[in-house]
Amino acid sequence: MNKLLISLLISVGITGMAHAAGGNATAGASKVAVCAACHGADGNSPAGTFPSLAGQSSRYLLKQMQDQLSGARVIPEMTGLLNGYSEQDLRDIAAFYASQRINIGQADAELVERGRLIYQGGLADKGVAACVACHMPNGQGNNPARFPALSGQHAEYTVSQLQKFAAEERHNDPNRMMRDIAVKMSEADMRAVAQYIRGLH
Repeated sequence: MNKLLISLLISVGITGMAHAAGGNATAGASKVAVCAACHGADGNSPAGTFPSLAGQSSRYLLKQMQDQLSGARVIPEMTGLLNGYSEQDLRDIAAFYASQRINIGQADAELVERGRLIYQGGLADKGVAACVACHMPNGQGNNPARFPALSGQHAEYTVSQLQKFAAEERHNDPNRMMRDIAVKMSEADMRAVAQYIRGLH
């Protein structure tokens, strides 16, 4: 399973190199005023229900915005907020957030060790691949392959997304990668790995 994921990561990453987000972070800074209420002025969200976008992969962010507009990913809180933005606007916004520094959070010490084991080694008995295969050892993600950065993300948000993948409420993951992983995880597994991610850097 891990070998398959790594092979896919390499092939997608190489293909993706030719399709960088192509945005301008400086231009993007003037286009994110409406985003600040939920995601913070610098992309560090003040509330765990909303994702921090600072330091996120630009290509991943661009895909999520495109998916929101196309209906491939439904985010009720984002309804209508991207209407009127051009493709270049979206690229600039993605570049702006990618250029910001994520604030690493305080993790729950009681859950971190179990979370580390899941993140680094997966859950062999459940067929859950290690997160590190796509999201990298320090959680920086893989921009060419559009695998998101996870480092410092709010634990509450991470758990909610794993739950949505497991319930098929979110389905814009390539080749069902996250849905097939999340459905095999217990809520305790999700909480533990989310806590590890919160403090990962």
